[in-house]
Amino acid sequence: MTVSVIEQAKIQAQVLVPLVKALQAEIGEAELGFLLICTADFATAEGFGPDIKLTRTQTIMQGASHCDFRYKRDAGGSR
Repeated sequence: MTVSVIEQAKIQAQVLVPLVKALQAEIGEAELGFLLICTADFATAEGFGPDIKLTRTQTIMQGASHCDFRYKRDAGGSR
């Protein structure tokens, strides 16, 4: 995984090779990784705090070349 700090209020991560993708291919369950892992990403981001927002437009589990997580702290939010 590559994590880049764009600026203090933003963090981005692009996940390139998830192990779950290999597992789901091995057992023949194409949607397993997305259902078990990816659907929890936004709830996890909410757990970081009410001022943290996640955007993600693509996932490897759904056929993209990488997952493009973008976490942003709202400027008016508390730390």
